[in-house]
Amino acid sequence: MTGPDLPPAIAHGFRAAVNEAARHVGATAPNPPVGCTLLDRDGAILATGGHHRAGTPHAEIQAINQCRARGLLDRAHTAIVTLEPCNHTGRTGPCSYALAATPVRNVWIGLRDPNPHVAGGGADYLRDHGRRVHVLQPTGPQAAARDLCSSLLAPFAHFTRTGQPWITVKQAVDATGAMLPPPGRTTFTSAASLDLAHRLRRATDAVITAGGTVRADRPGLDVRRVPDHAGRAPRILAICTRTGEVDEAYLDAARSRGFDVRLCTDLAALPDLLGRAGVTWAMVEAGPALLAELDARSMWHDWLTITAGADGVDHYNIRVRGGDVTPLHLLPEFSAVKE
Repeated sequence: MTGPDLPPAIAHGFRAAVNEAARHVGATAPNPPVGCTLLDRDGAILATGGHHRAGTPHAEIQAINQCRARGLLDRAHTAIVTLEPCNHTGRTGPCSYALAATPVRNVWIGLRDPNPHVAGGGADYLRDHGRRVHVLQPTGPQAAARDLCSSLLAPFAHFTRTGQPWITVKQAVDATGAMLPPPGRTTFTSAASLDLAHRLRRATDAVITAGGTVRADRPGLDVRRVPDHAGRAPRILAICTRTGEVDEAYLDAARSRGFDVRLCTDLAALPDLLGRAGVTWAMVEAGPALLAELDARSMWHDWLTITAGADGVDHYNIRVRGGDVTPLHLLPEFSAVKE
């Protein structure tokens, strides 16, 4: 189905909601990152909320509370939500009920909940309570806004369907395609690419590496070049090693950096191992041997290649399996990068 034109104020509101939700990606698991924007009758943004982490108020409640604190709730006319409002009581109350208790008359939803047996029904509840509910269509003028919401939700949606995480491979190479840095250096990419790598670590719930990488490089793999999420659950460091042997000093140091360390001796079991731990998005930072094995087994969902440029400006390429939706497209560097 092709949807009608998307009013500019609604498109702007979706972008604001996605941007707010994206600030908290990496802190919400096992919950999805969600954003909500409240508009007045003229389309001006009154408040924008995002889900911060599991157990805290959802995006809709954040936006409503902001509006109320600013004395603007009586002006709220349209709610824009990246994901269908929940309709059940868990650690927080139903967001559909909260929206229905406001003056909001129109509700725009980016995506239906991927697990309707648990949290769906919010759209129907709002319709039953007199709200005009619009769900973005995947083709036509609404597709761009819907793709933003799909990219935001991709790891959670995959996790909901499969019980396994979305796996992103990050690979840095020189101009010849080699992964070995020059003598005396641990990397050959630019400072901007190093910042990007740390932003990706912050956005993911787990880092996957190999025992050989640990022995050769003793990488930190924690978030250092950008502020990490305050109060988030420990990030998992999954070390793939057939022997199960990893230097205890390295493991102790990794735990002191805040990692929950897991050893994996069977690569085929890795997705289930991480899924049971509640990991929705994992990033691979390892050498060519593990990357080749992951590729041969098709155990990845998107693959970021960073090629060091001779002029100090790196080049980025993204491959996506099974379509072109990827959470990487939310980052400014990749907003227009598709293969």
